[in-house]
Amino acid sequence: MFGHRPDGKRLRDVDPIVQITPYLMPMRCDAQVFLEHKLDYEMLTRYISQKAQEGEKITYMQIIMASYIRAVSQHPEVNRFIFNKQYYSRNNCSASYVILKDEHDYDSSETTVRIEFDLTDTLFDVRDRMVAAQAAARAEETDTAAEKIAKVVLSVPGLTSLIVWIVRFLDRYGLAPWALLKALPFYSGAFMTNNMSIGLHHVWHHIYNFGNVSLFMAMGSIQREAVTEPDGRVRMKRWLPIGITADERVCSGAHYSSFFSDVRKGFDHPEILEVPPETVRFDPGMEYHVPKAPKAPAM
Repeated sequence: MFGHRPDGKRLRDVDPIVQITPYLMPMRCDAQVFLEHKLDYEMLTRYISQKAQEGEKITYMQIIMASYIRAVSQHPEVNRFIFNKQYYSRNNCSASYVILKDEHDYDSSETTVRIEFDLTDTLFDVRDRMVAAQAAARAEETDTAAEKIAKVVLSVPGLTSLIVWIVRFLDRYGLAPWALLKALPFYSGAFMTNNMSIGLHHVWHHIYNFGNVSLFMAMGSIQREAVTEPDGRVRMKRWLPIGITADERVCSGAHYSSFFSDVRKGFDHPEILEVPPETVRFDPGMEYHVPKAPKAPAM
C-alpha cells in the first residue's frame, strides 16, 4: 500500500510510453511476447565434461539459470513487475522451477522450488543454491509449504475460490503477507522448466496472471539441424532450444534486447560465469544481497 509491497517498491519515474502500456494491456496474457534461443549443445557438453574432469558437476539448467542471474545483474529493468497497473522494482532476484520428488522416477510427484539469488553469484554459487534447494525439497517427509497451502484451500468445497479471491485482493494493494507470497512459486522474477529431462520439446509457456512472474523459460529436447562448415562440409549439428515468454510491458524493447544479449553471452561463453560480475546495477534504493549457499558435494 502507498507504493510499498513486501516484494518490491513502486517506481514513479518510468518512461511514459512504457508506463502507459498496463492501461492498454491490463493482463499479462495480453502482453506476452515469444522468443526462441538455441544453445550450442555440443559446445556446452564439452564444457560440462571439462568441468567434470575438474571435479565440478554442472548441468545445462544451471548454466541457463546462471546466465539469467548474470543478465539481471546488469539490467535491473527486466527484474521489475506490474501490479494494479503500477510499476514495481523487485527487492530480490528469484526464480522458480518444478522438480520431480524422485529424480529417477518419472511417475513420482512434482514439487516446486523457489530460490533467491545474489547478483554477484557465479555459476558455482548458482549451482550450490539449486542443489541445496532441490535436496531440501526432496528430503522433506511432508509436503512443501506451497503443497500444504494447496491442500488446505482444496479441502473444503467452495473455499478455494474464496481464498484465491482474498489473496488477489490483498495482493493488489500490497497487503498480502510476505511469508505467504514467498512460499508460492508465482512470485519470482522468472519461472523455468526443464522439458528435456522428461523427453518433451521446448514450449512457449504462458505467464501466469496470478503472482508477478514476468519471464518464463522452457528448455526442450535436443534438435538436429544440417549446417555448412567453413570448409564446405555439411553435417548435422545438435542444438538445445529454449522457448521464452516475456511480459513486454515490464521495460522497453531496447532494455529487453540488451538483457537477452547478455543472457546469450552466458549461453555461448559459460566460462565468464565462473567469476562474479565486475559491477552490479540496482534500481535506486533497491540494493539487496543473499548469503552464499554451502558448496555442493564434489563429484
